[in-house]
Amino acid sequence: MIRQGIDPVERRREISAALAGKLAEFHNEKHRKQWRATLDRYAVPEVGDLPVAEIGIADVLRILEPIWSSKVETASRLRGRIEAVLAWATVAGHRAGDNPARWKGNLDAVLPKPGRLARVQHFPALALDEAPDWFADVRARSGFATRALEFMALTAARSGEVRGAQWAELDLEARLWTIPADRMKARKEHRIPLAQDAMTLLQNLDPIADSPFVFPALRGGMLSDAALSACMKRVHEAREDGAYLDRRTRRPAVPHGLRSTFRDWAAERTEYPRDMAETALAHIVGTEVERAYRRSDMLEKRRQMMAAWGQYLAGDSAPDVVRLHGSTRTQADPGNRNAG
Repeated sequence: MIRQGIDPVERRREISAALAGKLAEFHNEKHRKQWRATLDRYAVPEVGDLPVAEIGIADVLRILEPIWSSKVETASRLRGRIEAVLAWATVAGHRAGDNPARWKGNLDAVLPKPGRLARVQHFPALALDEAPDWFADVRARSGFATRALEFMALTAARSGEVRGAQWAELDLEARLWTIPADRMKARKEHRIPLAQDAMTLLQNLDPIADSPFVFPALRGGMLSDAALSACMKRVHEAREDGAYLDRRTRRPAVPHGLRSTFRDWAAERTEYPRDMAETALAHIVGTEVERAYRRSDMLEKRRQMMAAWGQYLAGDSAPDVVRLHGSTRTQADPGNRNAG
């Protein structure tokens, strides 16, 4: 590099800045670390000592083939990340020619398509008929993690959306939870109408001073995903009849599976339109053209649907019955209030 008139120190700084800029695209710190971690784990041991200009298809295959069939999703993401690194290296002048990690017209000729290797893995969900019993078990326990799990069931929101919920996002007078775009998977603001059960839960919470989170961890930060999973596991263990199992896989239900249970309820036990249920789950509905013309998120209609869903969870599926709710704090678990 010196013979070419390039300052190695400055070039190293440029590379570090470029990588930092690429990683800045990720809004989630966890995803940012994962992006680099997969490269460090699988690619660096194989090609870390090679000049980037010498990396070819054989090298990329040496990285991918050991995990292509056993870790399909990881391998597919890794291939894309290697392609991105080599694309940057080409633009920066460190290599020339085709990108050996490109899929179409390249690796697709020698590797099986990821979609043919593994079917989509669905999260184990509560059996619909057992959902009211599970909900009663959850309500009988205390702790912020437990209340987060209960709120997750009532709103059909994702774990990260619930754990990251802040009081500033809630309009209790309007009975509305507005999740900003930067916290949503689709990067689009999502509004969730709060039915009476969700409102009662929120009104009975005892916020931790100086914490903006609705369901804070013990020290005031955000609850971890593991906290909700551990809470779910304790509910399984405490049940006399054994764990609540997914009716298809016979595996214990997990928090994220609550969204599938809600979707099953909407499809099998109600006449609510499919698009309304999909909108409630913050899924992308319709073609790009259809979405361009759709201005409404059906908020008020969804308000009725979420109220009916709350009634079902509470064991009252009749839409014309108004239930009176007491405090969500009932039987407490041993230990601190955040035990979940």
